[in-house]
Amino acid sequence: MEPIDVYWSFRSPYSYLVGPDLVRLQEDYDVEVNLRVVFPIAIRTKATLFDASNKKPAFYIVRDSLRRAEFLDLPMRFPPNPDPVAQDYETFQVAEEQPLIHRLAKLGVEAQRRGKGVAFARAVSHLIYSGTDGWDQGDHLNNAAQEAGLYLASMEAAIVNGEHLEEIERNHQALDDAGHWGVPTMVVRGEPFFGQDRVDTLRWRLDQLGLKR
Repeated sequence: MEPIDVYWSFRSPYSYLVGPDLVRLQEDYDVEVNLRVVFPIAIRTKATLFDASNKKPAFYIVRDSLRRAEFLDLPMRFPPNPDPVAQDYETFQVAEEQPLIHRLAKLGVEAQRRGKGVAFARAVSHLIYSGTDGWDQGDHLNNAAQEAGLYLASMEAAIVNGEHLEEIERNHQALDDAGHWGVPTMVVRGEPFFGQDRVDTLRWRLDQLGLKR
């Protein structure tokens, strides 16, 4: 079975949008899709993602992701409530403390360790971006974990002292080694395919490699 590493951020709307395609890859090809969680680039680089003096890139990403969701017939609300990253939308300043994205990233690592990485990422990202208010409260995350065949309480206990942050740092390095920096990036045999709209190109490559079921 051919491994495909998917570099993923729980803050990325495009990572959310690629979820159903990743599931179909596993159904259509003799591949194992592995979730490689990374922090959003603003957290990774300790800098703001966009320049507050030029908000066009940010506005375009919002517009394009909403349009892409409509094209794919997937629900989306932007920004989510709450945003996984604590950030000022006027200045783009990122807060020092980031409890939500740290928790989600570590849970994603644990889900992959339990063989349910893609299923968990898809369920949680759908929860975040489909318009659920207070997705981090109550039973929302627990229900998403159950949807993926996992138990949230057990996962929460495992991430306390499980060196999950170290694994996330290794994922950062592996993404860089693959020749990219963004998410979602799918990598097969060292070749990166960046973006939710590059799945068709990836499938073309898998066909060339003779991996179709």
